[in-house]
Amino acid sequence: MLYRKFEKRIEKFFREEPNKILLVNGARQIGKSYLIRYVGKKMFKNYVEINLKEDRESRGIFATAMNTEDFYMQLGTIAGNRLGSKKDTLVFLDEIQSYPHLMTMLKFLNQEGRYTYVASGSQLGVALTQTASVPIGSISIEEMHPLDFEEFLLAMDCGQETIDGIKEKFLAGESLNESLHNYMLQQFKLYLLVGGLPEAINKFLENRNMAQVRKVHRDIHNLYRIDASQYDAEKKLLIRKIYDMIPSYMENKKKRIIVKRIKETAKHKQFNDYADEFEYLTNSSIALGVQAVSNPKFPLLESESKNLLKLYMNDVGLLTNLLYDLNINAVLRDERSINLGSVYESVVAQELHAHGFPLHYYDNKQKGEMDFLIDDFDHLTVLPIEVKSGKDYTVHSALNKFLETPDYHIPKAVVLNNEREVAVKNGITYLPVYYCMFYQRDGLWDEGELIVPEIRLGN
Repeated sequence: MLYRKFEKRIEKFFREEPNKILLVNGARQIGKSYLIRYVGKKMFKNYVEINLKEDRESRGIFATAMNTEDFYMQLGTIAGNRLGSKKDTLVFLDEIQSYPHLMTMLKFLNQEGRYTYVASGSQLGVALTQTASVPIGSISIEEMHPLDFEEFLLAMDCGQETIDGIKEKFLAGESLNESLHNYMLQQFKLYLLVGGLPEAINKFLENRNMAQVRKVHRDIHNLYRIDASQYDAEKKLLIRKIYDMIPSYMENKKKRIIVKRIKETAKHKQFNDYADEFEYLTNSSIALGVQAVSNPKFPLLESESKNLLKLYMNDVGLLTNLLYDLNINAVLRDERSINLGSVYESVVAQELHAHGFPLHYYDNKQKGEMDFLIDDFDHLTVLPIEVKSGKDYTVHSALNKFLETPDYHIPKAVVLNNEREVAVKNGITYLPVYYCMFYQRDGLWDEGELIVPEIRLGN
C-alpha cells in the first residue's frame, strides 16, 4: 500500500470531530475511496460503503430517499446487521455529488447521530455550488491530492530518515553532497514522468515499464475529459476544449488563458463569459488555477484579479504524457532541444497546492512576471518563487526589478533550479528544485503556540 499523509488527517478527524461529517474532495483516481475504506475498516467494527454514482446508474434506491427515515430504510436493505451504533459504525457515502439532495440531508443525519458518516466525491466543489442548502456547521471539507514528491520518494523506497535528513539541510540552507543530489534529481525527474496518481505509481513499481504507465495516464486523462460531459450540454464542449488547451497555454510566454483562443466565433467574449467553465475545471480538481494579483502585498487574497488566470494540470505525469509520450529521454537526459520550463512550473504548482498554498502569480508590463507568489505568514510579507529548468537560472531581470521596488516590501525571493549548491545573493536564494517539497503551509506551528493569552483589565 502506498503511504499517504492524508491517512493521518482522516484518523484525526474520526478521533477529534465526532459531531461533524467529513467530506473528502478531490479529482477521480487519486485514491480517496481506497484510503477511506482502509481507515474505516481499521477504526470501526462495522463498515458500510455505498457508491452513489453506481446506485444512480443502476438501481437508484437512494434517488427517492427524501428524508432521513427513507434513507435509514434503504440503508438497512443494504447493510443489514452491519449497522450498530455511532461509536462502532461508519457509513461511507462515495461519489455523493451524484445525489445533491443527500448533500443537504447530511445535516439531519449528523444531528440524529445514529451512525458515523464520511462522504467523498470527485466533483464536490461543483456540487456544493449547486446544492440548495449546504449543511454548514455539520460538515468539514478536506481536499485530497495526488501523491506529492515526498510520498513518491517513499514509494520508491527512499527511507523517511533520508527525507528527514534532507529536510534538515533545507532548513539550515545547506547543499546536499554530490551523490545525494544526483539521486534526488533523478528521482525528481522520474516523478515528472510517473506523476502522483496511485495507479500510475503502482504500475511503475510492478516492472518499471513506462509504456504501461503511459497507458494509465491516457486512460485517466480521457476519464477527466469524459467527466466534463456530465455538465450541461451547452458548456461541456467548451470545458473539454479549455482542458485540452492547457498544455498549449503553458507553452506561451505569459502562460495565462487567452479568451479569444477558446472560441474563435465569439470575438467579443470576455473572461467572465467563461467563468463557469474555469470554475468547473478547478472545482472538480482536474486543473489547478493560479490567480493573478494586482498588488504583490501580504495578504495576497486582497488583490486577486478575477479576470487573469493560469491553468495547470492536476498531475505532472498527465502533462509529460501529452507532451512527450514514450520519449522519456526528453525529461531524463536534459535534451537541449526540449524546454522543460512548463513541466517544472507544473510540478511546483502541484506541490504548493498539495501543501496548502493558494496559487498566485504576478504580471506587470514594466516589471515582468513572477511564476508564483505565496504568503509568508511568519514575516507578514510575500515570497516570490521563480522556477528555472535551464543553465541560465541566475538570469532573472523581472525578479531583480521586483525586489528593487520599495513599495512591495519584499526582502527575499527563491529561485528553484537543477543545480546542487544552495546560494544566497542580493536577497535571492537559489535552491535545488526538489527542495520545493518542504514548503508547507499546514503544520507550521505547534498548536500550543496558537493559544491566545487571556487579557484582563489592569494587565
